[in-house]
Amino acid sequence: MTNMSYLETAAKFYSEVAQTPQVGLCCVQSSPLQFPGLKIPPQMQEMNYGCGTTVHPAELGNEPTVLYVGVGGGLEALQFAYFSRRPSGIIAVDPVAAMREAAARNLAIASEKNSWFDRSFVEIREGDAFALPMPDASVDVVAQNCLFNIFEPADLAKALQEAFRVLKPGGRLLMSDPIATRPIPEHLRKDDRLRAMCLSGALTYQEYIQHLVDVGFGQVEIRARRPYRLLDCQNYNLEAPLLLESLDSVSFKVLMPEDGPCIFTGKTAIYTGVEEFFDDYAGHILQRGVPAAVCDKTAAKLGSLMPAEILVTNSTWHYTGGGCC
Repeated sequence: MTNMSYLETAAKFYSEVAQTPQVGLCCVQSSPLQFPGLKIPPQMQEMNYGCGTTVHPAELGNEPTVLYVGVGGGLEALQFAYFSRRPSGIIAVDPVAAMREAAARNLAIASEKNSWFDRSFVEIREGDAFALPMPDASVDVVAQNCLFNIFEPADLAKALQEAFRVLKPGGRLLMSDPIATRPIPEHLRKDDRLRAMCLSGALTYQEYIQHLVDVGFGQVEIRARRPYRLLDCQNYNLEAPLLLESLDSVSFKVLMPEDGPCIFTGKTAIYTGVEEFFDDYAGHILQRGVPAAVCDKTAAKLGSLMPAEILVTNSTWHYTGGGCC
């Protein structure tokens, strides 16, 4: 059964920061994506409560229908609308009334600053991640930024199942969340306010990806992985500092391969033998000396198949397509 206390704490916390913005609450030290002709109101920037970005232009062609979970100050909803310029092209869902009201105000200001933007492009609805107000297979993209990390594991599974449900076949889940470089101690996990602040609910990378695979996403691509926050010993009662990282990912609603999911982390395979190319007769052809982007699964297979003639490079934690699968 869901422990509602931490969700109530989170709702109260985000109601407070919707009314009194806390600059730098969650975000990494970077400016939001800039696009030609896009002007972001300062109010939106102040409420940039994300840990990275979910706005990946390569996934936003052909004016997709985007369901944005946790509207925040409306910044990413506005950025998504840049690509889907039609009524209700973006549907933003949030359970916190004060946050919905703040986003609506900010979007109204944005419509005055951006001649291309019509307020009808973004529809704001009451709702939460566990019961999305959308039919099955009805949207092209689901996105969330620095929200799902707040959820306890059982609730995270429910939220991911809901995202999977509303996505069309081939649809994409765009996420940005903190992850932990080692398991977060129980005394921090039980601190509801730290969890609401995106500091104590993070999973490890392996746990995070496994949740996506368990729901049924057959392909996951890592777009960015970078330092986010350091939990020090003095303030968090730790024996050693604990680094949190920000992870941007895109998960595809495609069939799960028989040999397991395709997880792309930026690895490549390079054939170094004497022939012009290498063919593993499983769909992977490597030209001599030319790096080929491969998923981690294929990298492991190729590396063990001919370790003397196939060089497998390390993960770059940045991948934008063009791989083996």
